[in-house]
Amino acid sequence: MTDLRAKTAIAFCDEFLKHDTGIGHPETKGRLESILAKLQNLSSDKFVWQKEITGATPEQIGMIHDLNYIRSFEDASATHSFGYFDADTPFSSVSYRAATLAAGAGIHLADRILASEIQNGFALVRPPGHHAESTHAMGFCFFNNVAITAKYLQSKGIKRILILDWDVHHGNGTQHQFYEDDSVYFISFHQYPFYPGTGAGQERGSGKGKGFTLNFPLPRSSEEYDYLKLWPGLQKEMESFQPEFVLISAGFDAHKNDPLGGMQLTTSSFETFTFKILEEAKLYAKGRVLSFLEGGYDFTALAESVNVHLQALAG
Repeated sequence: MTDLRAKTAIAFCDEFLKHDTGIGHPETKGRLESILAKLQNLSSDKFVWQKEITGATPEQIGMIHDLNYIRSFEDASATHSFGYFDADTPFSSVSYRAATLAAGAGIHLADRILASEIQNGFALVRPPGHHAESTHAMGFCFFNNVAITAKYLQSKGIKRILILDWDVHHGNGTQHQFYEDDSVYFISFHQYPFYPGTGAGQERGSGKGKGFTLNFPLPRSSEEYDYLKLWPGLQKEMESFQPEFVLISAGFDAHKNDPLGGMQLTTSSFETFTFKILEEAKLYAKGRVLSFLEGGYDFTALAESVNVHLQALAG
C-alpha cells in the first residue's frame, strides 16, 4: 500500500463542473477547468488526488445551516433547471448535489488528516462557501464549506480551530457562525470597505467569543507588503490560542489581475502566505492544514495562484 502520509491531497469530483451559473456569471466551471489544466503535471510523489467523495449529509450540513433552508435548496434544485436565490447566486438542477459534495470534500480531507493518512489537503471545489449564512445563500455560496468542516472537527474532539480567510471579500458567513465561539478563532485579511460590508476592525466577537475574531481590513490597492506588515498580529494570536487545526478560506481574488477585486497581490504572494501559515501550523497544530478554494475570477491568475499554493503546501 502506498504511504500517503507525506503527501498533499486534492479533493475534486466532476460534479463541481456541472453546477451551472448561467452565461456571463463570474463563478463558472471555467475556473476549475483552468486550474485542472495547470495541475495536470503535478508530481505523484507529492500529491494524491481524492475523487471518491461522499456528499455531506443534511445532518452534517445542519451543524451550520437551518434545516428548512437545506430542504428548500434541495427542493429548488430538484424542481427547477435554473433559478436564483439572490441576484448574485444562481442555481441549477445539479447545484444542490455539487454543494453537498463541496462540503463533503472538507469532511473527507479532515478525516484523512486526523488519521495521519495525508500531510495536508486542498478542497478544489465549487460552489464556494464563505459568504453562505445559516439561513440563506449569498455571494455565489450555498453551504459554508469551511464552517461545516470546523463543526465536524469539533465533533471529532478538536478543541481549538483557526480559520484564516484571505479572500478579497470578507467571510461574513464564517464570522457569523463562530462570533460567540471561543474554540474557533476566525482571522480575515480582506479589502474594506467592499462587499459584503462586514469585516471592520472593531468586529472582535461577542459573549464568550469576544476576542476570537480578528479582522485586518485593508484599503483598495493594497500590496503584499501591506498584508505582511500585519502578519505579526496573526502570529501573536496564534501563539496565545495555539490551534490544533488550521483551516484556510483560500480565495485568490486579491490578485492584481482579478476583475472583481481591487488589490495588488501577485501570484507569488499566495505562495508566501501559504509558507507562513504552514510555519505557524507546524508550531501549534502538528502541521494539520486544510485549505478550501473560495474566490478567484481571472482564470490564468487563479490557476497559477492555486498551483503555487499547492506547491507550498507540499513543501
